[in-house]
Amino acid sequence: MRSLVPSLLTLLAPCAALACNVPPPAVHDIDANRYYVDDKSSIVDPALKARNEAAVKPVNDYLGVIARSASHWQAGSDPDGARCALAWLDAWARHNALLGTMTTRQSYYTRKWTLGGLALSYARVRPAATPGQREAIDAWLRRLADATIEHAEQHKGVRNNHYYWEGLAVTAVGGVTGEARYLDWGRKVFRHAMGQIQPDGSLPLEVARAGKALSYHLYSAAPLVMMASILELDDPALERLLRFSVQSVADPAALERMAGAPQEMPPRVPGWIAIHERRSGQRIAPQAPPANNWDARMGGDRNLANPLEHPRAAQG
Repeated sequence: MRSLVPSLLTLLAPCAALACNVPPPAVHDIDANRYYVDDKSSIVDPALKARNEAAVKPVNDYLGVIARSASHWQAGSDPDGARCALAWLDAWARHNALLGTMTTRQSYYTRKWTLGGLALSYARVRPAATPGQREAIDAWLRRLADATIEHAEQHKGVRNNHYYWEGLAVTAVGGVTGEARYLDWGRKVFRHAMGQIQPDGSLPLEVARAGKALSYHLYSAAPLVMMASILELDDPALERLLRFSVQSVADPAALERMAGAPQEMPPRVPGWIAIHERRSGQRIAPQAPPANNWDARMGGDRNLANPLEHPRAAQG
């Protein structure tokens, strides 16, 4: 069965929907909606899912173009990519985009996913920015990071994968702007996540997702892997989570017993193994990272090291 982890197709492949022309009008408010219909958040209502995707499409399309342009510029395949990404970032920065009304929790989720992707993409092209662009974009990302922290600290409920993605968003802003307090907050989130990982490598809050337990272990690991590289952190608990997740892709039987449900299986090994292998110098999956390893929420091409990462020795 195809996984319905909340990562839209436009975020998983280079976005061709929008050409890099005039930046689109800035989006200030996000009116997203929940699309799970059971208490375990494991069953998706297709109509509600489609409604949510339509609501957030302008934001996702915007992020997709920036991630594509920034990745292609860093890779040397688009000499105009930095100009494009920076022009689009600058346009929304000067209009205080994404700082309006968030109508639901899903709206906040969309904003933090977007912030992480924007900051990581910006890191690829910031050396090409003009002083004016740097000032405007840095200030905008800091305002979004402050808003993300404020929401996270006010929402004292379940600290599951959403908290980790908030941590990545704020950490990436800290990394690209050099703001120490954001890096410190990211370390706090990372430590909290490490404390949730069990001796067997599982995350109880993600095991509780029934048939989506595997999907959400993989989804939880993604921001933590990038945070570990940006912050230069190593923790045995993270290694347990990564190995548990990869092993569960190969054989989900143990996780199915824990979750009490058959698992939706991913079509391939998780793309974040490329980030981990650069950081650790070790391979934890039998297969190499996928050739098309795209996630705009993680800065685009995960096979292309982000400037904020801290790789170790080359993989042996």
